[in-house]
Amino acid sequence: MRALTITRYGPPEVLAVRETRDPVPGAGQVCIRVARAGLNFADVSARVGLYPDAPKPPMVMGYEVSGTVAALGEGVSGPPVGTRVVAMPHFGGQATHALADARYVVTLPDGMDLDQAAALPVNWVTAHHMLHRVGQLLPGMTLLVHMAAGGVGLAAIALARAVGGVEIFGTASASKHAVLREAGVDHPIDYRTQDYAAEVKRLTGGRGVDMILDALGGPEWARGTSILAPVGHLICFGWANATTGESRNLLKVAGGLATMKRWNALDLMSRNISVSGVNVGHLWDETERMRATLDALLALWRQGKVRSHIDQVFPLAEGAAAHRRMHQRKNVGKILFDCA
Repeated sequence: MRALTITRYGPPEVLAVRETRDPVPGAGQVCIRVARAGLNFADVSARVGLYPDAPKPPMVMGYEVSGTVAALGEGVSGPPVGTRVVAMPHFGGQATHALADARYVVTLPDGMDLDQAAALPVNWVTAHHMLHRVGQLLPGMTLLVHMAAGGVGLAAIALARAVGGVEIFGTASASKHAVLREAGVDHPIDYRTQDYAAEVKRLTGGRGVDMILDALGGPEWARGTSILAPVGHLICFGWANATTGESRNLLKVAGGLATMKRWNALDLMSRNISVSGVNVGHLWDETERMRATLDALLALWRQGKVRSHIDQVFPLAEGAAAHRRMHQRKNVGKILFDCA
């Protein structure tokens, strides 16, 4: 098989397509002939060397794929070989073949193409988990989404619209505001030219927002709590601001850690706010919970409420270009790899 490999930590040029033997599924596993694989910011962080959960280089990233079943491991009765599926491998998806736990392999619904399938698992599962399990988004609430034009951001906006009656704020560069408005954002905010905290305060008459989804991290988490309304909820799910350069900068990371907000229970109690953290990658053993979320999203897809905006599809050989596009935050929606 061919696999997009992070050969060492560093800029996008450390990526290379390498040939290895096709994987053989073990007990409880399914081998998938991959057609499409998703790219996520965790992959960028792993390439830089700032994602502690990733294997050591040389490594192959990728948590979401679509394709066809190539082989079944011991104890697995289906889906049959040749079936079109979406799957969530635990690393190794950005390749022509990938292994996944059979419990995370799902037959595609009628009408779902391979691009939409590969774009579904990570972004939509993360967004749904934050809005409906960690938080409880209800009609009449206000929601602020950072990095709103990215994959998770657009998924969260669509799910908030499905709830109905949610006033949505979203931060993104001005060039992406038309897309955000079309997606359903009531108040796009240009984080490059506007103080988003001041703008949120102005637009809400000083009250703040009920829920914030924040992948920026570092000092922004403290700013987030400053614009929470009473009983507001900040949900932290990334630290994108730690990965600003194309190579690892440990001094910058240390500086970010030094300025990162620390909360205590008395502070949260006195302000009647809550702060939660989300790392879907650490929920891999919560199979029933994760599958329930994935199944709920497939049901919403059948209702027409889940559709991914595909930014661009890159061949594996152009892995460096794909990483650079995401790293520079130029993408609007999902970046995929063509692995066929």
